[in-house]
Amino acid sequence: MSERTGLDDLLSFEEEPPPHAGRQRGGRGRAVLRTVAVAAAVTAVVLAVLRAIGLQLPIWIVVAGVLAVLTVRRVTAGLAPPPPPRAGGRAPAGEEPGTWNWGSQDALRAAINGWEQPLDWSSGNRQRFTERILPRLGELADERLRQRHGVTRESDPARARTLLGEPLWTFLDTPSRRPPSPRDLAAIVAELEKI
Repeated sequence: MSERTGLDDLLSFEEEPPPHAGRQRGGRGRAVLRTVAVAAAVTAVVLAVLRAIGLQLPIWIVVAGVLAVLTVRRVTAGLAPPPPPRAGGRAPAGEEPGTWNWGSQDALRAAINGWEQPLDWSSGNRQRFTERILPRLGELADERLRQRHGVTRESDPARARTLLGEPLWTFLDTPSRRPPSPRDLAAIVAELEKI
Protein backbone atom coordinates (compact mmCIF):
# COMPACT_ATOMS: atom_id res chain seq x y z
CA MET A 1 0.00 0.00 0.00
CA SER A 2 1.37 3.39 -0.92
CA GLU A 3 2.32 5.89 1.70
CA ARG A 4 0.41 8.75 0.06
CA THR A 5 -3.13 8.30 -1.16
CA GLY A 6 -4.41 10.65 -3.84
CA LEU A 7 -7.99 11.45 -4.75
CA ASP A 8 -7.60 9.18 -7.77
CA ASP A 9 -7.07 6.22 -5.44
CA LEU A 10 -10.21 7.08 -3.50
CA LEU A 11 -12.29 7.31 -6.64
CA SER A 12 -11.09 4.12 -8.31
CA PHE A 13 -13.18 1.00 -8.59
CA GLU A 14 -12.57 -2.71 -8.18
CA GLU A 15 -13.68 -5.40 -10.55
CA GLU A 16 -16.68 -7.53 -9.69
CA PRO A 17 -16.29 -11.30 -9.73
CA PRO A 18 -17.62 -12.96 -12.89
CA PRO A 19 -21.17 -14.31 -12.69
CA HIS A 20 -21.64 -18.02 -12.06
CA ALA A 21 -21.55 -19.87 -15.35
CA GLY A 22 -23.14 -23.11 -14.08
CA ARG A 23 -26.82 -23.83 -14.62
CA GLN A 24 -29.15 -25.13 -11.98
CA ARG A 25 -30.55 -28.64 -12.27
CA GLY A 26 -33.70 -28.82 -14.35
CA GLY A 27 -32.85 -25.59 -16.17
CA ARG A 28 -33.81 -26.92 -19.61
CA GLY A 29 -37.14 -28.32 -18.38
CA ARG A 30 -38.01 -25.04 -16.72
CA ALA A 31 -37.10 -23.10 -19.85
CA VAL A 32 -39.34 -25.30 -22.02
CA LEU A 33 -42.19 -25.08 -19.51
CA ARG A 34 -41.81 -21.30 -19.32
CA THR A 35 -41.78 -21.03 -23.13
CA VAL A 36 -44.93 -23.14 -23.43
CA ALA A 37 -46.67 -21.05 -20.74
CA VAL A 38 -45.68 -17.76 -22.40
CA ALA A 39 -46.74 -19.08 -25.82
CA ALA A 40 -50.12 -20.17 -24.44
CA ALA A 41 -50.70 -16.82 -22.73
CA VAL A 42 -49.70 -14.76 -25.76
CA THR A 43 -51.78 -16.99 -28.05
CA ALA A 44 -54.84 -16.50 -25.84
CA VAL A 45 -54.36 -12.72 -25.84
CA VAL A 46 -53.85 -12.58 -29.62
CA LEU A 47 -56.94 -14.73 -30.26
CA ALA A 48 -59.03 -12.58 -27.90
CA VAL A 49 -57.87 -9.37 -29.60
CA LEU A 50 -58.48 -10.79 -33.07
CA ARG A 51 -61.98 -11.92 -32.14
CA ALA A 52 -62.71 -8.56 -30.49
CA ILE A 53 -61.98 -6.75 -33.74
CA GLY A 54 -63.94 -9.31 -35.77
CA LEU A 55 -61.15 -11.41 -37.29
CA GLN A 56 -60.82 -15.17 -37.01
CA LEU A 57 -57.70 -17.18 -37.71
CA PRO A 58 -57.09 -20.86 -37.15
CA ILE A 59 -55.45 -21.42 -33.77
CA TRP A 60 -52.51 -23.31 -35.28
CA ILE A 61 -51.51 -20.21 -37.33
CA VAL A 62 -51.54 -18.00 -34.22
CA VAL A 63 -49.56 -20.60 -32.21
CA ALA A 64 -47.00 -20.96 -35.03
CA GLY A 65 -46.62 -17.18 -35.27
CA VAL A 66 -46.17 -16.78 -31.50
CA LEU A 67 -43.62 -19.62 -31.36
CA ALA A 68 -41.73 -18.11 -34.30
CA VAL A 69 -41.55 -14.72 -32.57
CA LEU A 70 -40.42 -16.34 -29.29
CA THR A 71 -37.77 -18.37 -31.12
CA VAL A 72 -36.39 -15.34 -32.95
CA ARG A 73 -36.37 -13.38 -29.70
CA ARG A 74 -34.47 -16.14 -27.90
CA VAL A 75 -31.90 -16.54 -30.69
CA THR A 76 -31.22 -12.81 -30.96
CA ALA A 77 -30.92 -12.52 -27.17
CA GLY A 78 -28.33 -15.29 -27.20
CA LEU A 79 -26.30 -13.61 -29.96
CA ALA A 80 -26.37 -10.07 -28.58
CA PRO A 81 -23.47 -8.86 -26.42
CA PRO A 82 -24.30 -7.99 -22.84
CA PRO A 83 -25.46 -4.43 -22.24
CA PRO A 84 -22.83 -1.80 -21.41
CA PRO A 85 -22.34 -1.10 -17.72
CA ARG A 86 -24.54 1.56 -16.12
CA ALA A 87 -23.11 4.81 -14.93
CA GLY A 88 -21.49 4.23 -11.60
CA GLY A 89 -21.52 0.50 -12.15
CA ARG A 90 -18.47 -1.67 -12.28
CA ALA A 91 -17.27 -3.40 -15.41
CA PRO A 92 -14.49 -5.84 -16.19
CA ALA A 93 -11.34 -3.88 -16.93
CA GLY A 94 -9.38 -6.43 -18.93
CA GLU A 95 -9.67 -9.40 -21.22
CA GLU A 96 -11.27 -11.87 -18.83
CA PRO A 97 -12.36 -15.12 -20.47
CA GLY A 98 -16.10 -15.52 -20.85
CA THR A 99 -16.93 -11.82 -20.51
CA TRP A 100 -17.54 -9.09 -23.03
CA ASN A 101 -14.90 -6.41 -22.90
CA TRP A 102 -16.39 -2.94 -23.44
CA GLY A 103 -12.91 -1.50 -23.24
CA SER A 104 -10.85 -0.83 -20.21
CA GLN A 105 -12.35 1.90 -18.10
CA ASP A 106 -10.03 4.60 -16.97
CA ALA A 107 -10.69 5.18 -13.27
CA LEU A 108 -9.77 8.83 -13.58
CA ARG A 109 -12.22 9.32 -16.48
CA ALA A 110 -14.97 7.56 -14.49
CA ALA A 111 -14.24 9.79 -11.49
CA ILE A 112 -14.30 12.93 -13.62
CA ASN A 113 -17.60 11.93 -15.19
CA GLY A 114 -18.99 11.22 -11.73
CA TRP A 115 -18.22 14.80 -10.67
CA GLU A 116 -18.74 16.69 -13.92
CA GLN A 117 -22.50 16.29 -14.20
CA PRO A 118 -23.39 17.14 -10.58
CA LEU A 119 -21.04 20.14 -10.64
CA ASP A 120 -22.56 21.40 -13.87
CA TRP A 121 -26.09 20.77 -12.60
CA SER A 122 -25.50 22.71 -9.39
CA SER A 123 -23.28 25.49 -10.75
CA GLY A 124 -25.90 28.21 -10.41
CA ASN A 125 -28.01 26.77 -7.61
CA ARG A 126 -26.83 27.06 -4.00
CA GLN A 127 -29.34 24.53 -2.67
CA ARG A 128 -28.33 21.86 -5.19
CA PHE A 129 -24.66 22.48 -4.42
CA THR A 130 -25.31 22.19 -0.68
CA GLU A 131 -27.36 19.00 -1.09
CA ARG A 132 -25.26 17.19 -3.73
CA ILE A 133 -21.68 18.40 -3.87
CA LEU A 134 -20.90 19.52 -0.33
CA PRO A 135 -21.62 16.07 1.20
CA ARG A 136 -19.32 14.44 -1.39
CA LEU A 137 -16.53 16.86 -0.57
CA GLY A 138 -17.11 16.18 3.12
CA GLU A 139 -16.84 12.43 2.50
CA LEU A 140 -13.57 12.97 0.66
CA ALA A 141 -12.23 15.07 3.53
CA ASP A 142 -13.30 12.45 6.08
CA GLU A 143 -11.70 9.66 4.05
CA ARG A 144 -8.43 11.57 3.74
CA LEU A 145 -8.46 12.32 7.48
CA ARG A 146 -9.24 8.68 8.28
CA GLN A 147 -6.53 7.27 6.03
CA ARG A 148 -3.81 9.72 6.97
CA HIS A 149 -4.58 10.57 10.60
CA GLY A 150 -7.11 8.01 11.87
CA VAL A 151 -9.86 10.54 12.61
CA THR A 152 -12.97 11.93 10.96
CA ARG A 153 -14.82 15.18 11.42
CA GLU A 154 -17.41 13.35 13.48
CA SER A 155 -15.08 11.23 15.66
CA ASP A 156 -12.71 14.05 16.70
CA PRO A 157 -13.97 17.45 15.54
CA ALA A 158 -11.26 19.49 17.27
CA ARG A 159 -8.37 17.55 15.73
CA ALA A 160 -10.11 17.38 12.35
CA ARG A 161 -10.60 21.14 12.40
CA THR A 162 -6.90 21.63 13.11
CA LEU A 163 -5.85 19.23 10.36
CA LEU A 164 -8.25 20.65 7.77
CA GLY A 165 -7.48 24.27 8.52
CA GLU A 166 -10.01 26.96 9.23
CA PRO A 167 -10.96 27.86 5.61
CA LEU A 168 -11.64 24.25 4.59
CA TRP A 169 -13.43 23.47 7.88
CA THR A 170 -15.67 26.51 7.45
CA PHE A 171 -16.41 25.64 3.84
CA LEU A 172 -17.43 22.05 4.72
CA ASP A 173 -19.29 22.98 7.90
CA THR A 174 -21.18 26.12 6.83
CA PRO A 175 -23.19 26.16 3.61
CA SER A 176 -22.22 29.18 1.51
CA ARG A 177 -24.66 31.70 0.11
CA ARG A 178 -23.58 30.89 -3.44
CA PRO A 179 -21.85 27.96 -5.13
CA PRO A 180 -18.08 28.43 -5.28
CA SER A 181 -16.43 29.36 -8.55
CA PRO A 182 -14.28 26.81 -10.40
CA ARG A 183 -11.18 28.58 -9.06
CA ASP A 184 -12.49 28.26 -5.48
CA LEU A 185 -13.27 24.57 -6.02
CA ALA A 186 -9.76 24.02 -7.37
CA ALA A 187 -8.35 25.62 -4.21
CA ILE A 188 -10.58 23.40 -2.04
CA VAL A 189 -9.42 20.26 -3.85
CA ALA A 190 -5.81 21.40 -3.48
CA GLU A 191 -6.37 21.80 0.28
CA LEU A 192 -7.91 18.31 0.41
CA GLU A 193 -4.84 16.92 -1.34
CA LYS A 194 -2.59 18.50 1.29
CA ILE A 195 -4.29 16.68 4.17
